[in-house]
Amino acid sequence: MTRAKLPLAELHCHLEGSVAPAMARRLAAKHGLDMSDVITPDGRYLWRDFAGFIVAYDRISQTVATQEDYFDIARDYYARAAGDGLIYGESFVSPIHAERKGISYEALIDAVDAGMEAAERETGVIARIIVTSVRHLGAEQAERVARLTERFPHRRVTGFGIGGDENFGAPKDFARAFAIARDAGLKLTAHAGELAGPQSVRGAIRDLGIARVGHGVRAGEDPDVLAELKDRGIAMELCPSSNLALGLFPDMAAHPLVRYAREGLLATISTDDPPYFSASIGSEYAMVAEAYGLDAADMLGFTRRAVEAAFCEDEVKRSLRQRIADFEMSV
Repeated sequence: MTRAKLPLAELHCHLEGSVAPAMARRLAAKHGLDMSDVITPDGRYLWRDFAGFIVAYDRISQTVATQEDYFDIARDYYARAAGDGLIYGESFVSPIHAERKGISYEALIDAVDAGMEAAERETGVIARIIVTSVRHLGAEQAERVARLTERFPHRRVTGFGIGGDENFGAPKDFARAFAIARDAGLKLTAHAGELAGPQSVRGAIRDLGIARVGHGVRAGEDPDVLAELKDRGIAMELCPSSNLALGLFPDMAAHPLVRYAREGLLATISTDDPPYFSASIGSEYAMVAEAYGLDAADMLGFTRRAVEAAFCEDEVKRSLRQRIADFEMSV
């Protein structure tokens, strides 16, 4: 009898950044694009530093050019992640990136929804969409994206966020966009405390009204910010392999993920842009477990925290809790 896989959940994954090299090659061939400068012969993404990562990310994103492509990458990612044990995931989806390819907001969401639905039918994994704006494109762009979520509500779009260059502007510049999304019924998250320090997290908490912080890993540089996250019950979308690859920490022993969890913060595990870091949600959980000698019960704590912090319906959370309980009964 095959032993059931540990149920996993993730809250922070960029859909355009989840495209596996094999899928990127297939899409590149479809659109007549040459990606040999960013995909190695053995099937890895080629980059050396953060600037190189951005170049590679932008190049690979060019392969996703049609509604069909968005369907394919959503279905492929969640089908693969389900093979690792993923039972629930959320993906950041950027209308601005799709718009540049002539894909409307409604067409984008319909395509991603269909891909996620196909993966759910095939594997049982449940997925939701966080519509994301791009910080370094300015507040007006963020407000326009927020207005799209207001004008075209969709059952699978449950969150709104912002990514991009953390050092551009201040969180308060985007307060109106977040207010629009909140009024549209969406839950809120913002990238902060990754490449910028804890002041970025403080601003996102106080000016944007977030329920979760994207990354937030550097919050611990200011104990007061860490205490505020804990007191307000704000979950942390932590992405260890991403942090290590981008040089934020030298190794997993120095990464604060487990310390945060032990101190009572709502620390969760996610992949960010997994193929760029030779990672998957399964390898992410396994790396954490191995680095700290954690057992299945410990790791289920990360899954539980992610489920409780998830931007999904209460009935979905109840079903996910039951799947976790069923796993515990089976081992």
